[in-house]
Amino acid sequence: MPPKFDPTQVSYIALRATGGEVSSSSALAPKIGPLGLSPKKVGEDIAKATKDWKGIRVTVQLKVQNRQATVTVLPSASSLVIRALKETPRDKKKEKNILHNGNMSLDDVISIARAMREADRSMARELKGSVKEILGTCMSVGCTVDGESPKDIQSQIAAGEIEVPEK
Repeated sequence: MPPKFDPTQVSYIALRATGGEVSSSSALAPKIGPLGLSPKKVGEDIAKATKDWKGIRVTVQLKVQNRQATVTVLPSASSLVIRALKETPRDKKKEKNILHNGNMSLDDVISIARAMREADRSMARELKGSVKEILGTCMSVGCTVDGESPKDIQSQIAAGEIEVPEK
């Protein structure tokens, strides 16, 4: 016989979801079914919580306590970069292999780096290192920073030509 249900127990589940879309209940069922939650209801809660991130894949954390799920969005560096590019939302079913060839300012990169540090999602010791991490993400996403390649700006920061303000 399974152990008795403990209402004070808190469990966390991390999922990747596309913002603003109801994910399929068949994908959610194996993760949240054993906790006694309805996959359809949780999918609607996730869609409601991620409506600001329409069309962008974000990590979602579910906190389950007493058979109630609360949804928090944990944006990754790439989703923050794509959001900063202010592109129009696209349908992921129709358009594949999207190139994000926009341009963003260094101030945007620094603000994203600060957000990642506040959320404890950056591995760097200083803000300068976090900015380099975000520039690497910009490189992989395919966008430019101030009209230059993110790699060039990384080397300028390393050489001390560009100063990153600590505050």
